[in-house]
Amino acid sequence: MQTEKGDLIQKAKAGEFDVIIHGCNCFCTMGAGIAKTVKQVFPSAYQADLATVAGDKAKLGTYSSAQVEVNHKALVIINAYTQYQWRGAGRKADYEAIRQVFRLVKKQYAGKRVGYPAIGAGLAGGDWAIIAAIIEEELAGEEHVFVQWEK
Repeated sequence: MQTEKGDLIQKAKAGEFDVIIHGCNCFCTMGAGIAKTVKQVFPSAYQADLATVAGDKAKLGTYSSAQVEVNHKALVIINAYTQYQWRGAGRKADYEAIRQVFRLVKKQYAGKRVGYPAIGAGLAGGDWAIIAAIIEEELAGEEHVFVQWEK
């Protein structure tokens, strides 16, 4: 796993990635954290989320996606369903859902440059050491970058 400091969205807009992934709950809210920024900057990603069934627990471990053009280049935004809901205390990140999503991403986007934030480790309360190990395992052999938030 390569680590870069900065703003994932700005790096994506600059054409640094082919695919970006961010974590979502299963209720089509995208109302906080990086999901809120994705919703504002790439409204088609939010539209893809809204095209799924709100509150459907079967979405865990899957994703919706949108393709946009940045700098005359295709960028795919993955709305990864890595937590069921956002309410309450404690860990909401579902480690198995994170594993399944990254397994699907590798299958679908092998050979692409993939960027992501600390999925599941912010508002979702997951342990980044555990999540990073899952991502490292599932994206083995791929070019993927963890973008550690820094203004």
